Amino acid sequence: MKTERPRQLSTAEERRETVLNTAIGAFAAKGYFGTTTNEVARAAGISQAYVYRLFPTKEALFTAVVERCFVRVRAALEEGAARAAGSAPDAVLSAMGDAYARLISDNDLMLVQLHAQAAAVSEPAVREAVRAGYARTVEYVRGASGGGEEQVQSFFAVGMLCHLLVSLDADSVDAPWTRTLATGIRHH
Repeated sequence: MKTERPRQLSTAEERRETVLNTAIGAFAAKGYFGTTTNEVARAAGISQAYVYRLFPTKEALFTAVVERCFVRVRAALEEGAARAAGSAPDAVLSAMGDAYARLISDNDLMLVQLHAQAAAVSEPAVREAVRAGYARTVEYVRGASGGGEEQVQSFFAVGMLCHLLVSLDADSVDAPWTRTLATGIRHH
């Protein structure tokens, strides 16, 4: 005879993780301004009221998503630095760049980053979350690579160019302008 196990309810922290993971996809698809907390709640299989118990405002939810994305970026950069073919700044930056290029092939993460940058223009809390994320990331890249100011700046500039190339699906366009922008850029 099979005995039924009592249904185990998920904890608030598990629900918070579910909401964050679901919200990444929702905000990636429609951005900060186009996504409602009700859409996130439905996709996560919970009530909108419960979303508000976990995150008091849509802004709080979105900034938590932005922070989660920066955590994923940091993890990818750490993985890249660990795989570097040497300890010279160029070697470490190259390995981190390759890891980041693989990471942004996950369109949801890249789209959340792009939407966050756009929302940062008019939303102070989002701006602060993006600033804080970049501040931590720049300092990590500087410390892990040992690179100078110009090397670190170039690393981030190329990363932004990778965003542009991926978002435009530039690989599918054989034109002088795409070849110019993509020269020397690795993306997956």
